[in-house]
Amino acid sequence: MSDNNWNASLYDQKHTFVFEYGKGLIPQLNPQPGELILDLGCGTGHLTQTIAESGARVIGIDSSPQMIEMARATHPELEFLLANARDFSFTDPFDAIFSNATLHWVQPPESVVRCISASLKTGGRFVAEFGGKGNVATIITAVQQSLRELTHTEVDFGWYFPSIGEYATLLEHYGLTVKSANLFERPTPLEDGEMGLRTWIHMFGDRVFHDLPAAVRQQVLERTEEKARPHLFQDRQWVADYVRLRIVAYNC
Repeated sequence: MSDNNWNASLYDQKHTFVFEYGKGLIPQLNPQPGELILDLGCGTGHLTQTIAESGARVIGIDSSPQMIEMARATHPELEFLLANARDFSFTDPFDAIFSNATLHWVQPPESVVRCISASLKTGGRFVAEFGGKGNVATIITAVQQSLRELTHTEVDFGWYFPSIGEYATLLEHYGLTVKSANLFERPTPLEDGEMGLRTWIHMFGDRVFHDLPAAVRQQVLERTEEKARPHLFQDRQWVADYVRLRIVAYNC
């Protein structure tokens, strides 16, 4: 799977926790009627819709054509644009930029922060939550060890999971003032019972497997489950070891 080739149906069917948890970030955003707000990495648009219910005008952008297509079909009254977080710009500056579960996909991180800073009004706010330092470390280690043992290859998922200090320093470098930053564990139950970890990997980590023959892929997944099970399988359900970084900053 490429960075922007997403299975939008699988996302909505089996990974609703992504936007359900994201709803808890909206009080931090505190959208107001008449404000212009950008939903950066809007996915299928569910949080875009929730923000719009405040009376704000919200524009959702995502780099995945599949996500944008579903967002437009599900929420035809809202504006969704196909755009890359590394390189976006708008004529009118935003009162706020919101982002949930997106920024750990964007490398280099400087590119998106530069765009965020340039797109906010003076005094505008940036409210985001994404994977932080230590996020899904058990899953990553299990996959890496399994691939090393079975294929003698090293892999990098390409995710960006910064510490508070690392990300706050980056924001400040581009003129944003950090009001609050919180790094916290959030163990996340996965759907699909015994198949939950595989379904999660298929949705979010498939790109490290796409060159493997089907039989080898199956072996790697089985060994990954074997390694991760003592730590992440509880009461007949997989629980991903999520660590989230929540940021509120202002363009001062």
